Amino acid sequence: MKTLSGDRWSGKLRANSTGAMALATAITLSYALTGFSVEAGDCRREASSGVDWSSCKKRLLMLGGSDFKGANLAETDFSMTDLSRTDMTGAVLEKATTIRAYIAGASMVGANFNKVEGYRSDFTEAKADKATFVAAELQRVSFVGASLVGADFSKAELGRADFRKSIMGNTSFRLANLSRADLRDIRIQGSIDLSGAVMFRTRIDGMDLKQVKGLSQTQVDLACGDKNTVLPPGLNRPEDWECGEE
Repeated sequence: MKTLSGDRWSGKLRANSTGAMALATAITLSYALTGFSVEAGDCRREASSGVDWSSCKKRLLMLGGSDFKGANLAETDFSMTDLSRTDMTGAVLEKATTIRAYIAGASMVGANFNKVEGYRSDFTEAKADKATFVAAELQRVSFVGASLVGADFSKAELGRADFRKSIMGNTSFRLANLSRADLRDIRIQGSIDLSGAVMFRTRIDGMDLKQVKGLSQTQVDLACGDKNTVLPPGLNRPEDWECGEE
């Protein structure tokens, strides 16, 4: 059996070490280019202001009333978790999962919910002024009674979302999908931007839309209004506009 001399053995080790380092560097660079984090946050830490729970699994937990101000919760899985009355002011939840999460009454001013996956999440009476939900998946969510002044829902999927009695002003739904969403009884404190939004059977019954920007006749024709709906100048009320309850 042949054996390697000391010099040849050292050279082989150096070659293997160099190859391993190159592989690790390539993997790290790949993660960086695709926007993923190589390491998750400290998932064992207790909920606290500024905590880093990025990419952690936090499903089916009772976290109501916790302090998450300024926390890094990006890509965290909060499926079916109780986050009610939490303080998420300025927190980052980009690409987080909040499927069927209970977030009612939470304070989320300035929080980042971009690209969150939140099917059937409950944001009832949440304070989400200046929060961003850009390109978020929020079908069948409830924002009933929520404060959404300055919130950005651009390109969000909001099919069958319930916004009744919410407060809006300088709120953007540009290019959002509002199919079958319910906007009745919202309180408008400023403009709402509906430019390019899909409004198939969107409930706008009884709404005063004079301050709405970007609303087209095509959107009006697809939506569900009634004789009490006030349209911006230049738009006409369709015949047989009322859709009835589904």
